Amino acid sequence: MDDLDKYIEKRKKVDPEFAADFDEGFEEFKIGVMLKEARKKAGLTQDAMAALLKTKKTAISRIENHAEDIRLSTMYRYSKALGMKMKITFEN
Repeated sequence: MDDLDKYIEKRKKVDPEFAADFDEGFEEFKIGVMLKEARKKAGLTQDAMAALLKTKKTAISRIENHAEDIRLSTMYRYSKALGMKMKITFEN
């Protein structure tokens, strides 16, 4: 565990609000990373993905880097354009 990880863990233990906000933000960040990795695995650039979705490269960048407000319909179209299925799970 590096210094940043140690700091985050320590801060989460003493600050419940920080912990909640951090965990929520991390989950939103992971969605963007997953979309970006799926696109790259498919061998597509942001320009190519934008063409498939009939949008602009800036929209793809926003989806991948700021996924906190992404709609399920957008995620569905994104996965469909990659020839993938979207699966949503709820866990405790």
